Amino acid sequence: MTIRDIQRFSDIRYQARAYLCYLFTRNIKNGMPKPELEHILLQLDKIAHEVDSFQALYILDPKGEQVADNISPEPQFASGKGINRSSKSYFYRAVKEGRCVLTDPYPSALTNDLCVTAGFPLYDDKKRLCYVICIDISLEDILKIIKINKLDGIFGLFSKIIYTFFAAALGLVSAVVFFHGIEFFWLGGFSLAAMNMEEMFKATILLTLSLAIFDLVKTIFEEEVLGRSKKQESGSMHKTMVRFLGSIVIALAIESLMLVFKFAAKGETESIIYAVYLLGGVTFLLIGLSIYLRLVNKKKAKNDCSD
Repeated sequence: MTIRDIQRFSDIRYQARAYLCYLFTRNIKNGMPKPELEHILLQLDKIAHEVDSFQALYILDPKGEQVADNISPEPQFASGKGINRSSKSYFYRAVKEGRCVLTDPYPSALTNDLCVTAGFPLYDDKKRLCYVICIDISLEDILKIIKINKLDGIFGLFSKIIYTFFAAALGLVSAVVFFHGIEFFWLGGFSLAAMNMEEMFKATILLTLSLAIFDLVKTIFEEEVLGRSKKQESGSMHKTMVRFLGSIVIALAIESLMLVFKFAAKGETESIIYAVYLLGGVTFLLIGLSIYLRLVNKKKAKNDCSD
């Protein structure tokens, strides 16, 4: 197992959780008057024949104690009755959230290999917790179960190559803009007495845009080429978008200020209205950015609740 396998699991995590929870809900019904242990064991035996490969199926009582030995394709793993697992995340998360959960990869107590566990809380008709049903599957097997076909793999490689070229091209643009910004700064001079304010404004605008483009290149390369987990870098694309738009707003605001100085110096006071129009555009961009941030935060809050 490698870091890349964990990243692949992060990409298919929701599909894996949906699949395992579907197995539980299809075979074991919540809300029965009095769930019988023998009946649950029979249903788990059906699940064992549906899953291609797994390490163990087992049942915990409301206190986290295992009430029967594991159901496992490996005879040496068919044990565990009486073990208290109340400190395990798959137990207390299932109890706390009241729904089927899936853990992050962790070392299996049975094989020492990385595995994941799905926990499914079972309630009676009075909404009282009766059992938490669990299934352990190795990380390697869950990746095989929720597999990506060969065409997807080829397309993914093709996409990475395209994103690499775009990132390189944007990086070149960022470098060109940066050096032009330095050039304007140099032309502005380092002496306060001889400083050309217009050149300084232009340098500030170009350097700000160069930084925004570089930030965009960094995000594209990390997420689309290196394949860094979007879950771990939660909201990184949104942050990049905000920084990018913010840089544009700053550049336009500086440009409008530069126009005011320029028209005032030339005595063209009637032309200052164009700077006002530009400031109006900056205001609309700020309003749009505020709306975007609000929608992103609402979506993030909704996703956090659904997780």
